[in-house]
Amino acid sequence: MATTPPPPPLPLLLLPLLLLAAFSAAEEFPRDGKVIDLDDSNFEAALSSIDFLFVDFYAPWCGHCKRLAPELDEAAPVLVGLSEPIMVAKVNADKYRKLGSKYGVDGFPTLMLFIHGVPIEYTGSRKADLLVRNLKKFVAPDVSTLESDSAIKSFVENAGTSFPMFIGFGVNESLIAEYGGKYKKRAWFAVAKDFSEDWMATYDFNKIPALVAVHPKYNEQSVFYGPFEGRFLEDFVRQSLLPLTVPINTETLKLLDDDDRKVVLAILEDDSDVNSTQLVKILRSAAHANRDLVFGYVGVKQWEEFVETFDVSKSSQLPKLLVWDRNEEYELVEGSEKLEEGDQASQLSQFLEGYRAGRTIKKKVSGPSFMGFMHSLVSMNSLYILMFVVALLGVMMYFTGQDDTQPRRVHDE
Repeated sequence: MATTPPPPPLPLLLLPLLLLAAFSAAEEFPRDGKVIDLDDSNFEAALSSIDFLFVDFYAPWCGHCKRLAPELDEAAPVLVGLSEPIMVAKVNADKYRKLGSKYGVDGFPTLMLFIHGVPIEYTGSRKADLLVRNLKKFVAPDVSTLESDSAIKSFVENAGTSFPMFIGFGVNESLIAEYGGKYKKRAWFAVAKDFSEDWMATYDFNKIPALVAVHPKYNEQSVFYGPFEGRFLEDFVRQSLLPLTVPINTETLKLLDDDDRKVVLAILEDDSDVNSTQLVKILRSAAHANRDLVFGYVGVKQWEEFVETFDVSKSSQLPKLLVWDRNEEYELVEGSEKLEEGDQASQLSQFLEGYRAGRTIKKKVSGPSFMGFMHSLVSMNSLYILMFVVALLGVMMYFTGQDDTQPRRVHDE
């Protein structure tokens, strides 16, 4: 008599169903570059099937959310086309409050990047191009390994011009892995394992190991030959995150906030004219030999409100040199406050010599500290809103007081 074979174990019976469910979940979110709508019913499925998911927790009545929507629509197809695709989604967190509460959403819009299901709040720019630029850094490896000339070329092209690059030629990856992770949001890091002499000529180094720092945006580069240990390597990386000469604007002020060096600041009439361009070259030469200082420049024409805090106006004699602590104090070097026509390189050397010798006059910025503004989470728009609210409350209190002075009508019962 034939015996009936035992039924397959339960997990085997469920396997086709699990595969079908996984397939269906993957199919539920087409990677066509459109922003997808998520809610309580499909959010967890999206997290499990999408490695990099950028989510906008919004409210339909929120004005900021409405302005953000077209930026996300523009960024979404670019992000999904990356080598590590990032899909963009949105959640009506005003309607699905439990879902928003689960991830700590307490304001709109709240933006989060989920990396393999782990959320990281995004607080960077919301403009489409800058959003793409910033998110690319989140999904990139801490240190890329480049095995050929073509790999180096592709890395440089894909990195673009917005962030500095650090490429180690003949450098052990383990030596820079720590800094690749620590400074990931501010720079690209790579190690070239195999390369031709053409790259040595391109980046102007003549021996290995060498770590090359490149600022494509400013057409600057520098080379570090070691020692590749301790504070020497990190000092080079940290100092090279900024270009040798920094144009001072709202974006670079944020970068300076992460740097503990003082700033040699040249204040010019117009930082784009021919004379200023020549002075910037002189500042760059001085910066090579004085890496413990940041060298910056700003034009009155470009940012008048900023230079006014250093008692400079359009009628001041310029260029003017000072050393700024990036906060509320700055120093003038006695006898070297202004650069005259002539040998400005020698005048700058005398200025630095006087500063090193302590022949300085300390002053306070006249007005709010700009780095204080950068430290504050309150934007200028928020300040205007706050002022409006205070004024509105004042008006309300005034009319309430007026009402209190009028005789009250008593209703008979």
